[in-house]
Amino acid sequence: MDRYTQMEFFVLTADLGSLSQAAERLGISNAAASRTLSALEDRLGARLVERTTRRLWLTDAGREYRRRCVSILSELAEADTAISDMAQRPRGVLRVTSSVSFAVLHIAPWLSEFNQRYPELVVQITAANRYPNFIEAGIDVAIRTREHEGDSGITVRRLAHTRRVLAASPGYLAQHGVPRSPEEIAKHNVLVYSYAESPYQLQLRRGRERRSIAISAALESNEGQVICAAGRAGLGIVIQPLYIVHDDIVAGRLIPLLSDWELPPLTINIAYQSRRNQPAKIRVFADALSEHVRKLDLEARWTTLPSSISRAQKKN
Repeated sequence: MDRYTQMEFFVLTADLGSLSQAAERLGISNAAASRTLSALEDRLGARLVERTTRRLWLTDAGREYRRRCVSILSELAEADTAISDMAQRPRGVLRVTSSVSFAVLHIAPWLSEFNQRYPELVVQITAANRYPNFIEAGIDVAIRTREHEGDSGITVRRLAHTRRVLAASPGYLAQHGVPRSPEEIAKHNVLVYSYAESPYQLQLRRGRERRSIAISAALESNEGQVICAAGRAGLGIVIQPLYIVHDDIVAGRLIPLLSDWELPPLTINIAYQSRRNQPAKIRVFADALSEHVRKLDLEARWTTLPSSISRAQKKN
């Protein structure tokens, strides 16, 4: 292999964490892959990886070489694609992943508008509440509710903040009463989102006051839509971000509780693989979604309880 191909092979091996998977991806035998790695290490005079029959990991030299190779390969890829990306309308398939709730409530209803602007770009949505690995899943863009990615090769662009709230249906509150303090939540039926950080421990703040409340679940689910449906039906108290329950609160299907107390907020991010010059399809999607959020002032809607509901809660 020439140097360019060797660099591509090494970066792929490092990112997949497997020599055999890299060989399979490139359509070569495991023996050929092993020879290629050995030849690269011989040329450099340094050991780049350590491996056993079960796993492979990079040496210090390997990590540094990968970092430099990624930069070089990225520049070469940009040189090949920059002009065509600038000259042509975005086209092809854009693979996007987000939570089920964000996809249903905020991406799918907006796609008609996006499609009118970029009719040659097909959006393929993978709705999942666990975040897949970019490389293995072939994902272009991910909508995620966390601030940092473990991989330094991932760019994170903030889309909006969102407040999380406690809320329950009027029917549930009529039957079980309205909790007046954080401690009273522990006595109620709570609907728990299992992928939350510390799902069975509520961290509440009001000014300088802090409360940590242990809760048990009347229902546990890894999907916010399931929790909200059960909450609207009167099963218990939901703990969900406003980007999911805002309309239910406005319509009176859910009533916010302890609104003067705050749960840790969430940050909704757009994440994608880092490149100085992104493919046009990624840039236009990220820019258009950010523009949509700004135009509708969704961050204000997702961080502030509807004023009429807040006033009603204070009266109660």
